[in-house]
Amino acid sequence: MARTGVFLEVGSDGVAVITMSNPPVNALAPSIIAGLKEKYAEAMSRNDVKAIVLTGDNGKFSGGFDINVFAEVHKTGDVSVLPDVSVDLVVNTIEDAKKPSVAAIQGLALGGGLELTMGCHARISTLDAQLGLPELTLGVIPGFGGTQRLPRLVGLLKAIDMMLLSKSVRATEGKEYGLIDAIASPKELLMVARQWALEIAERRKPRLRSLHRTDKLGSLSEAHQIVFEMRQQAKKTAPHMLQHQVCLDAIEEGVIFGGYAGVLKEARLFKEIVLSTTARSLVHVFFAQRTTSKVPKVTDIGLKPRHIKKVAVIGGGLMGSGIATAFLLGGIHVILKEIDSTFLQRGMKSIAANLDGLAKKGSLTLDKKSKVLSNLKGVLDYSDFRDVDMVIEAVIEKIPLKQSIFNEIEKICPPHCILASNTSTIDLEIVGEKTNSQDRIVGAHFFSPAHVMPLLEIVRTEKTSPQVVLDVMNVGKVIKKVPVVVGNCTGFAVNRTFFPYSQAAKLLVHLGVDLYRIDRVISGFGMPMGPFQLQDLAGYGVSLAIKPIFSSAFKGRTFESEMLELMVEDGRNGKANGRGYYLYKPGNKLEPDSSVQAIIDKSRRRAGMMLSGKPITVTDQEIVEMIFFPVVNEACRVMAEQIVVRASDVDIASILGMGFPKHRGGLLFWADTVGSSYIYSKLTSWAGSYGGFFTPSQYLEERAKKGLPLSLAGSSSSKSSRFLNTYIIYVSSEVKNFLLITKISKQIKMSYVLFVLSLINKILSLVKKKKL
Repeated sequence: MARTGVFLEVGSDGVAVITMSNPPVNALAPSIIAGLKEKYAEAMSRNDVKAIVLTGDNGKFSGGFDINVFAEVHKTGDVSVLPDVSVDLVVNTIEDAKKPSVAAIQGLALGGGLELTMGCHARISTLDAQLGLPELTLGVIPGFGGTQRLPRLVGLLKAIDMMLLSKSVRATEGKEYGLIDAIASPKELLMVARQWALEIAERRKPRLRSLHRTDKLGSLSEAHQIVFEMRQQAKKTAPHMLQHQVCLDAIEEGVIFGGYAGVLKEARLFKEIVLSTTARSLVHVFFAQRTTSKVPKVTDIGLKPRHIKKVAVIGGGLMGSGIATAFLLGGIHVILKEIDSTFLQRGMKSIAANLDGLAKKGSLTLDKKSKVLSNLKGVLDYSDFRDVDMVIEAVIEKIPLKQSIFNEIEKICPPHCILASNTSTIDLEIVGEKTNSQDRIVGAHFFSPAHVMPLLEIVRTEKTSPQVVLDVMNVGKVIKKVPVVVGNCTGFAVNRTFFPYSQAAKLLVHLGVDLYRIDRVISGFGMPMGPFQLQDLAGYGVSLAIKPIFSSAFKGRTFESEMLELMVEDGRNGKANGRGYYLYKPGNKLEPDSSVQAIIDKSRRRAGMMLSGKPITVTDQEIVEMIFFPVVNEACRVMAEQIVVRASDVDIASILGMGFPKHRGGLLFWADTVGSSYIYSKLTSWAGSYGGFFTPSQYLEERAKKGLPLSLAGSSSSKSSRFLNTYIIYVSSEVKNFLLITKISKQIKMSYVLFVLSLINKILSLVKKKKL
């Protein structure tokens, strides 16, 4: 077991090496921070210590402050649990101490970790070290002096760029900008750092305090101009991200009034913004994404993932070529199969084009591109499938075709080979019903473009073996995807949850709401684009193919119109042919098309809606609610049927698969901030006015009537355990509330105790009567 704590070792040279150890990334938990203060105090009091080297254990400096503390703050609202690091440790204990400190950096120094190094008087790093301040991705700002010291070390513009974009740099770039003083090999790192520290102590090297430097800030007028311009840019690129403006506030304070004043303001702003809705949402997303890797009866039963070396992809269209690209980038050999040479060449060219696009963005070198392409082979038959570890079918959504493919590959592929489908809607048991290998059939649902989009929806049937699920989860991580394991049903978790999204938008249009206004409002809410622009981008083929599937599976709760068919009749196919709801001009320019109104009017008449000719009157907020509340409602059904392992999986899938705004914490997290009772009341009202499309699910109704969060686990099929869990959670909550109350009278405390006891007695009574 790796050791945990802070350790001090004094060498014969008089240098004390203080080492932080908190695996896996030496996170700065409160205990580590307390240990640093203790060891620094010891080093300062010892006569045999001339200087200090601060470093991290196990090849890493520190990954930053322990985010679990943020989660605890969000539960209690108590910011007093946040330790005083910025002034007490970084300024008083390290930077202004009588003995110099040098940071020996290896592996990574991120967030609070980098901020500790900037409090030291020099920084020595290995070549591969990763340096950055990514706090804004969690909705907060650097809180250990980073907003003040980074601009003074690398310059104002570079520092703002690193903080606002959460960009990390390697040591070579860090040295170029002045963040790193010297680079050493891993073997020589401590030796160089010790020597540097001694030379500072002996005044043979300057003892530089970052907080006092001003040489890289430029003139006050220049600094004002840079901050102003970055504010305007942040308002455009991150309009919902308050932390960007707050970070600039702290930076500006230091520029105007000095570094120490800036540190004090940063500390105050940090404690304010850590309680913001955005911070709560982004911290939730941070933990939710990590939780997706924990799947009961898959990851907790001692199985080890098998290594997947070769993958075959059937179909070289948009999805197939994207999937093949993703595996190639992960260093995996790929066989691409098509039905004829024309389609095969088109697929091979698409893969090359995908790689060219990455090379143009600078994320792929030409040498790497050639190496990646060398692992690709195109074929027209199944003869090369005899030694593949996984096959992914990515053909059009036609059940007979998919069944035929699975029947063939079962006979040819080796017995260990995983048989996967990229279907986005079709029940996997139907896909594989003609095979004898249903234990190795799984859904590997990628999102377009597959080599870019981060989500991999892994769909398991009741017959899919845990080993196969684990293997696909593992290979998903290899190709840098976030795997979310879901159950089998029409549309699975993501497409099923979001099928009401575009339907609700069309329903609003049929009620007289302007199509382009809907897109503007939904974009303003934080989606990458509105539902109609999204449909233009995706093309109409997929939507038309899955429309009857959803209509059949979810009878009575879909909105049916012929709007899309009428668009196709008019020669429109979205961005693909330059004509959709929008007109697409060269240079990716788009503009509304007034001629679409005639199609809308025709569709309204056929649907029998707005016969009075009077459109409904709605606010922007009502547009958001009428589009997203049906999506939340379907997510409730997904939860009730236990299609997902946990509510937070829906949140991650909605963000990574559908572009739901991350700063809102994901679909169900956002819904819980709105409140189940409010959502239920709105849907009930709309169902009365506009029909069954809005009818609340039983799951939503139950939670609304009890004032419970939608993310609370439990399904309608397990009534006893659900109510028991509800009571236990409620009682636990009341006990916690009681324990938090410390400044009230004994009489009130006693009433709390009696109230909690009465709840417990009620549960026991119900259990005795067999009602629970």
